Amino acid sequence: MIEIQNESRRLLDTEDGEDTGVRSEQDAYLDKVKNGKLFLASLAAVLGPLSFGFVLGYSSPAIPELSTIADPRLRLDDDEASWFGNVWMLYLGRVLTGLASGVTSLVVPLYISEIAHERVRGTMGSCVQLMVVTGIMGAYIAGMFLDWRWLAICCSIPPTMMMVFMCFMPETPRFLLSQGKRREAEEAVRFLRGPDAPAEWECARIEDASDDQGGSLGMADLKNPGVYKPLGVGIMLMLFQQLTGINAIMFYAETIFEEAHFKNSNVATVVVAAIQVVFTAVAALVMDRAGRKLLLILSGVSMCLSTAAFGVYFKLSSETHGNSSGLCLVESPLAEDPAAGLSWLALASMGFFITGFSLGWGPIPWLVMSEIFPSRVKGFASSVCVLTNWGSAFIITKTFQDLMDLLTSAGTFWLFSGCCALNIVFTILFVPETKGKTLEQIQTQFKGTPE
Repeated sequence: MIEIQNESRRLLDTEDGEDTGVRSEQDAYLDKVKNGKLFLASLAAVLGPLSFGFVLGYSSPAIPELSTIADPRLRLDDDEASWFGNVWMLYLGRVLTGLASGVTSLVVPLYISEIAHERVRGTMGSCVQLMVVTGIMGAYIAGMFLDWRWLAICCSIPPTMMMVFMCFMPETPRFLLSQGKRREAEEAVRFLRGPDAPAEWECARIEDASDDQGGSLGMADLKNPGVYKPLGVGIMLMLFQQLTGINAIMFYAETIFEEAHFKNSNVATVVVAAIQVVFTAVAALVMDRAGRKLLLILSGVSMCLSTAAFGVYFKLSSETHGNSSGLCLVESPLAEDPAAGLSWLALASMGFFITGFSLGWGPIPWLVMSEIFPSRVKGFASSVCVLTNWGSAFIITKTFQDLMDLLTSAGTFWLFSGCCALNIVFTILFVPETKGKTLEQIQTQFKGTPE
């Protein structure tokens, strides 16, 4: 204890004397941090989301090939194809990739949030979604040149690399301390923060917060505002992310562009994926400056307007063709199609939607989920959030074609637009700002007690 107190005084002595307290100690500590190995550990971890992105993107180029393949045992009809875009697959390989993807989407955001400090946690946490969309784009590009078998082999490269690299990365200090492994935790801190950062001070701070939080999860904790408030926020963030319609749109991206009168739908989907990569990277760069809440609101507005515009496009196209569903619109060459002049609206709507999603509702729900839960409930609460996300993704993707038949294409996109409007209201009223705060300060904020 004396050693830790001396370290605190040494940290404060490095300041100019104007500030005192925990925040000035933390700032002095962060000035000593070297981020090189932290970035290395994060890079190794996000190879998992990269492979996850390949899994998500695999179905878009593979479905057309499997739908027309000569072997009747491998040919898919429309109903079977709708099962192809989610984790409950017809084939054992897809089941295994679905299982691995579920584990990755839970563990990697938590791992990064626990090894990253608050100055870079937003950027590092956003790299999870950045790698997912990079993997999707990689699958789209590879699908233009490889058949479905070689594409599947290509998708196995990132998880193999992750398996090797993670063998050399440390466990998170918070987990090691929760297991009573103080020496190993200090070694992990030295690896992640560099030799100049005092590992004893950071471990002591984490232990103090863990002591305040108490023991394991019990039913009584569900009455604790420090538990049920972040759990409610996490669940609704994941639900609203899927209610934007993002997975339905991406899984059927090629079909959407074909019905929107684009001759080369393969190139169009690659362009969409590239937009997603670029603007997710932009979000990662500005996350720790602009804040989570502002980006969520701007993202929601963008998606609300773009899905409404997409609905207008399909409505006008269906009236032009006398087709109430808005699907199967192309009967004549593009140049002779009266609705071809509206193609710009479909392209602009898709680009605007992907841009908005990439800036906010793509990366931020996963980031906030990894930040808001106390240590003793983090595993359970995060699992509930991930289950909500992929359960709703499964339902929306599986019923997307049915929604198009029931509500028409225009009605389906207007429904997504209404959901985007609701997520704006939810963000304004209930989502806390976590920018620049330690995990312990965020959890204190939910309890409603002074920091």
